[in-house]
Amino acid sequence: MAKSKTVFVCQNCGVESAKWIGRCPSCKEWNTYHEEIIAPASSKSLSFATDREKSKPELLDNIKADEKNRHKTGISELDRILGGGMVGGSLILLGGEPGVGKSTLALQLALALKNTTILYVSGEESNEQISLRARRLKGSNPLCYVLSETELENILAYSENLKPGLIIIDSIQTISNGMLESSAGSVSQVRECAAQLLKYSKISGIPVFLIGHITKDGTLAGPKVLEHIVDVVLYFEGDNNYVYRILRSVKNRYGSTSELGIFEMGESGLKEVNNPSDLFINQHDESLSGISIAATVDGLRPFLIETQALVSSAVYGTPQRSSTGFDIRRLNMLLAVLEKRAGFRLGIKDVFLNIAGGIKVNDPAIDLAIISSVLSSNLDIPISREVCFAGETGLSGEIRPVSRIEQRIREASKMGFKKICLSKYHRNVDIKGIEIEVVHVGKIEHLVRSLFS
Repeated sequence: MAKSKTVFVCQNCGVESAKWIGRCPSCKEWNTYHEEIIAPASSKSLSFATDREKSKPELLDNIKADEKNRHKTGISELDRILGGGMVGGSLILLGGEPGVGKSTLALQLALALKNTTILYVSGEESNEQISLRARRLKGSNPLCYVLSETELENILAYSENLKPGLIIIDSIQTISNGMLESSAGSVSQVRECAAQLLKYSKISGIPVFLIGHITKDGTLAGPKVLEHIVDVVLYFEGDNNYVYRILRSVKNRYGSTSELGIFEMGESGLKEVNNPSDLFINQHDESLSGISIAATVDGLRPFLIETQALVSSAVYGTPQRSSTGFDIRRLNMLLAVLEKRAGFRLGIKDVFLNIAGGIKVNDPAIDLAIISSVLSSNLDIPISREVCFAGETGLSGEIRPVSRIEQRIREASKMGFKKICLSKYHRNVDIKGIEIEVVHVGKIEHLVRSLFS
């Protein structure tokens, strides 16, 4: 018998070495090499047959793409992310922080697909635990089968007998291949199991939905090649202190990566949010200073968010700067522009900024709303609730144009706003049929005179 050998594998990028190395020469990370046992080639193979007819070369012009191969999931927000539904034979990877709702979304997907046989494989929970969650979600699917298994060969054998329409695996880090002697979750196991599942999915035409763990730096656990193997990579984001969850697509071979879905976590699971602007705009009984509304776009989806600012005299020697949901470095830049270009002495005051709803925004178009909130709190003059903003601020104090301005204007008009402040450098803006007043501003001084004169 051939002897097994050991190699050292980087747990961050998957590069192998014959000996232990302190720093990986590929990803430059320290102390990431761990010893793994590699078994010799085995005569046993996975229990599914290959279709050699599908591997024949074909002329590109003779290949017909069938859109009917795309199936609706029953969850409209997930369908939007996937480009209209799941494609047969696709491998989908879902990652997110612990407790964000990955398993809940996967089980809701299994319960929502009526008239479809589902094989739900869990390597972390028992059948009873999954049953209790299904009761809490108040859903049922008589064709949903639950399997607690971690051996890949057994999972594929059950799938061959059951012939499901969808396989859900929770999670890929708990699945192991018997032909490898390394432990489940190692680089070699994750890579080999994902490759075998991809092969099985392409041959059988069954879509496979994988759940992946997240490392402490926010990336998917396992080798980076895992994201290259799968067809779709989805990230589930959200703070456990808030009820909102955002589903983003960072890779999609069958659709756009510019879409996002928004969910609300409740006692009965995840609820789709069709109009996020209603949730992210708080309704106040009275006008308050330091509050403004920004028209933002995340991916291809426009919605309105509320920016809140508080400016007060510095109690301690060094003024404080705090930001929640917005880059603190960009906030410091905007405060420096206000002090240099508009003459407001904010360097001796505490400034606190918050994006309502607990979401994180990277859109530069909310610069105008943030500046308006800071000035409103500094002057203690409230801004009308019928005004919203969309514009980027430059270092010289000019208001720069932003992308997809027509979508932002239509969303503001749909939410009942009467006025929107934009950059005067926007060209050929089509607002026909939209009942909203457009105010063009070129510099911060023009914005101050327009709002507080």
